[in-house]
Amino acid sequence: MLKFTTRVLAPVCMALASASGLAAATHEIAAGEGAQERLQEALILAEPGDEIVLAEGRYVLTDGLSLDVDGVILRGAGMNASVLDFTNQQGAGEGLLVTSDNVTLRDFAVENAKGDGIKSKGADQIIYHALRVEWTNGPDADNGAYGIYPVEASNVLVQDSYVRGASDAGIYVGQSENIIVRRNRVVENVAGIEIENSNRAEVTENLATRNTGGILVFDLPGLPKVGGGQVLVARNAVIDNNTDNFAPEGNIVASVPAGTGVMVMANEDVVISDNALVNNSTAHVMLIAYTQPFEDEGYQPRPVNVLLERNIYGSGGNAPDFAGGELIAAAFGGALPPVLTDGLHTNLVKRDAVPAVSLGLTQVGQPFTQAQPQLWTPPPIASAIELAKVMLPEGMEARIK
Repeated sequence: MLKFTTRVLAPVCMALASASGLAAATHEIAAGEGAQERLQEALILAEPGDEIVLAEGRYVLTDGLSLDVDGVILRGAGMNASVLDFTNQQGAGEGLLVTSDNVTLRDFAVENAKGDGIKSKGADQIIYHALRVEWTNGPDADNGAYGIYPVEASNVLVQDSYVRGASDAGIYVGQSENIIVRRNRVVENVAGIEIENSNRAEVTENLATRNTGGILVFDLPGLPKVGGGQVLVARNAVIDNNTDNFAPEGNIVASVPAGTGVMVMANEDVVISDNALVNNSTAHVMLIAYTQPFEDEGYQPRPVNVLLERNIYGSGGNAPDFAGGELIAAAFGGALPPVLTDGLHTNLVKRDAVPAVSLGLTQVGQPFTQAQPQLWTPPPIASAIELAKVMLPEGMEARIK
């Protein structure tokens, strides 16, 4: 029987580690004839640690792409230089689907996917960096639902990206935890950014403009992960989100009024601070309960523990997009106050010195047409909301240097 002493084992391990490092490969892909096959082959054959590099050019693709290998980097020459064009895509799938961990997607564009732009499912420690996902015809119900779409994951970073034209949400993070969404531009989507059924999320320094709703923080019943909370929405510019709602009928966001800045629905421990909220024609901040019937006994349909502080409010509220909105606005001199609540929240702490209006609803599910609106001042409740800073695993930041 052979015996490995520590002295023998150490150099063997070092050699294996060195060989592993040498095994990492760079796969360079060029646009042109056969790009579909060459790119998908590289995504299939890649090994952990490999980098797939898209040269500058337009890649005309007829089918979606998929990646299921851990530790791969897919990199282009820039969001306007390396373009994956799915205008002629067959079927209705994603442009790119990722189902592996420790993946970095950066510096390329996805245009006109028939389904979602880029989706990752169960992909932990994923980075979306400096991407462009766009439906070039602008707002259209036939566009894909989501632009950047990580779901069922932990440790998610979405930054420095641009999304336009999604018929549901430009950037959507769902049923996940430990999330950073920062320095993105979301334009002409139904929802600019949506955090749904997720925990420990920071949404910071983004520009949300010309969407139906700028930033949504939702929690919905009947999903595998329910009970979203601990969400920070800070230092964002939420401006001119007045695009008519173009979501297909039946989608939950189809009920979002045009002119919504930040909406919190049935979520807990949400801080909205230091944002610039300007020219959102329904309300700069809206707090509402989930209105549809549900059977999930553990579901909390009301917003709970919401803190508003140090936000800057410009003009807005002049054309509320819900039944009876015009009459209510007229009663307040032609425009709703910056903060609108249906009256069903629990513990709203409003430190901002701006007026708020409560619709005075008393039961979850009541329609807005039964509103009894009045100016509303929250009681002096000391805030107990403490949000821990989201800490991504060591090494994630290094992957985007």
